[in-house]
Amino acid sequence: MVVALITSFACGGSSGAAAHSPAQQASPSSTATSSPSPPAAASTTPQASAGPASPSPAAVTGAYGVLVGAQSGANYTVTLVGTDAKVVATAQASTPAAVTCANAAAGVVPLPVSSSNSRLYFMDAQGVIRFLAPSGDTGRVTTVPVAGARRSMFAVSPDDRRIAVVVADFNSGGAATRLYVEDLNGGGNHIELFTQGGGFTLWPIGWHGTTSIVVAKVPACTQGGGPLCCGPQELHVIDPATAVRRFTIGGSGCVIAGAASPAGAVCEDTASYSKATVLTWTAATVRTVGVAGPTPANLSPDGALVALTQFSTGSTFINGKDRTLAMQACGWIDSTHVLAGGDAQQQPRVGNVSTGAVVPVAAQGVCGGRLPGGV
Repeated sequence: MVVALITSFACGGSSGAAAHSPAQQASPSSTATSSPSPPAAASTTPQASAGPASPSPAAVTGAYGVLVGAQSGANYTVTLVGTDAKVVATAQASTPAAVTCANAAAGVVPLPVSSSNSRLYFMDAQGVIRFLAPSGDTGRVTTVPVAGARRSMFAVSPDDRRIAVVVADFNSGGAATRLYVEDLNGGGNHIELFTQGGGFTLWPIGWHGTTSIVVAKVPACTQGGGPLCCGPQELHVIDPATAVRRFTIGGSGCVIAGAASPAGAVCEDTASYSKATVLTWTAATVRTVGVAGPTPANLSPDGALVALTQFSTGSTFINGKDRTLAMQACGWIDSTHVLAGGDAQQQPRVGNVSTGAVVPVAAQGVCGGRLPGGV
């Protein structure tokens, strides 16, 4: 699941959500109003499989960036972009309806896409999930719950076999959150993992391999806020069969500041916004990076570089390479190419961090992840 963090830096006002401390681990049947956190353990009974697993499609041999069109119209586009900035495939779907918290605030939701090691998956207004491959092949795979103030968020495993789904019912108090996992094709081996209600919800942002799901703790609603107000506060690495939380990445004092990668994620110190910390998926600190205020910080897939977007200059500084690119990067394609999203006023671009070259993309949209997928 892709996290559109750039909007988090344009909310205005003071930072409210970042100041909340994470909830303690709770019972999977809890309906408390504290923020959702997958429990220390959950009792689950997998349903019988619907049949033998389908063969996984072949993993991509190259790398592709994902652009997702605006969510304000009746339809939106998804586009796969190569490291050479050429469009390789595109598709369109009806746009999922916006959700609110009892009409008092906007429900906070991620982009309706997820990627595996072979395909991009995207959801339409009816909850139908389809795929797009770099070859241009498309198809329908499953359906998730949507209706009124209900929105589903999803993450497909790298091998295309399983899907993690968070169903959030937004209300005046935040959202009622439900997390389940099942087979991507046919819905077999269904496991209900977690339910809870309150001012925070969860996003399934991806799978770490096929043995862990990464979910983000996110404010359910927003009426505007400060830096890092409207996206993941921390990441939880959990067992996809039991919901046991293995590691917590970031937290109220160091809020997640960019899209996660297979190498880990970056959080920023909320006391002064002067330091970014690179963390592994076992919550180990790799290094710290100085930053001048809150800024998107995206970690490269190999973990060697951090792309720091600087809105005041319209550029991106590549920490670890000591290079500045004339673009506002919002994600990585591979460990040597970054992607900048855009709209009618700003053209998406691909930047080469080795050469400094920046090439425009003949498509529009914001960053929605990369192929191959997984975090």
